[in-house]
Amino acid sequence: MQRFETIVYERPADKVARIVLNRAHARNAQSIRLLYELNDAFNVAAQDDSVSVIILAADGPHFSAGHDLRDEEGPEYFAAHDRVGTWCGFGCAGAQSQMAVEKEVYLGFSERWRNLPKPTIAAVQGKVIAGGLMLVWPCDIVVAAEDAQFQDNTVAMGVAGAEFFNHPFEVGVRKAKEMLFTADSLSAVEARQLGMVNHVVEREALADFTLGLASRIAEMPLFALRLAKESVNVAQDNQGRATAMQTSFAYHQLCHSHNQQVHGMLIDPSFLRATFGDKVSRDVTARVTTSQVSAAGAQS
Repeated sequence: MQRFETIVYERPADKVARIVLNRAHARNAQSIRLLYELNDAFNVAAQDDSVSVIILAADGPHFSAGHDLRDEEGPEYFAAHDRVGTWCGFGCAGAQSQMAVEKEVYLGFSERWRNLPKPTIAAVQGKVIAGGLMLVWPCDIVVAAEDAQFQDNTVAMGVAGAEFFNHPFEVGVRKAKEMLFTADSLSAVEARQLGMVNHVVEREALADFTLGLASRIAEMPLFALRLAKESVNVAQDNQGRATAMQTSFAYHQLCHSHNQQVHGMLIDPSFLRATFGDKVSRDVTARVTTSQVSAAGAQS
C-alpha cells in the first residue's frame, strides 16, 4: 500500500474504502501534494476489486478551505511527480503554462474523480470554499453535517468562478448566479433543498451515517453500480454539462490573463486589500490561483 502524508486511506467496513483529508491544521487547504495523493488514493480504491464504494471525508472542523496559498512545496512536488495530463509541460511559455497546471490539478482531477467507475460519497462538515467544492461536486452522493457551508467567492477576485464550474447543475441557474454574484454561503439545509446535498445529519452522526449508507450501497452488484453511475453522468453531459464545463474553464483562464495584464497578478488585487490587508504580498499572489487565495481567507 502506498504511504501518504496528507491523507489517510482506510478500510472501515467490508467493500468500503474511506479517504480522509488530513491537514486539519490548515483547514484542509489543498496543497499540491494533497491533490496528487488524493488522486493516487482514488486510483488505489478504483483498482481494488474488494472495494465497491469510496467515502471522501476530512479531519477537523472544516472539510476544505480551498487550495493552499502557503504551499511552498508546490513547484518542487510538480517537478517530482508524474503528470496525469498531457496539455504541455508546466514550464511552457505564456498563458498555457498556467492553463496546463489548472487543467491537470483542478479541472482534470475533478473530472477524473467524477467519472471514477465506483460510487463515491462525500461526508462534509464546516466550511467548503471554492476549491473545496471541486472535491465535493465530483462525488455521487453528498452527506452534510448541519454546520456545513458552501461558498464560491471567486467572482470577488475578478474570476468568473471556480475551475470545475458545475454550479448550474448543482443548484440551478438562478441560485448559481446569486451564489457567484454575491459570494454568499449556502447552508447545508438550503443545499439539500436545492438538490446539491442528499442528506443533512447532526455533526456527531456524520461518519456513522455515511458509513452505513456506503455499506448499503456496497451490497449492490458492482457492475450494475458502475453502469448506473455512468448512465446518469452521460445523461448530464448530454444535457450540456461537458461543453459548458470546457467553456467556463476557458473563461476562467481568460480572467487570469486579463488580471495578469491589468493588475500584474492572476486576480483583482482589490479583493486582497479588502480581505487580507498586508498579509499577502504581491509577489506571492502573482503565483497562485483564485482557489488558493480563497484558502488563505478561510485560514486567516
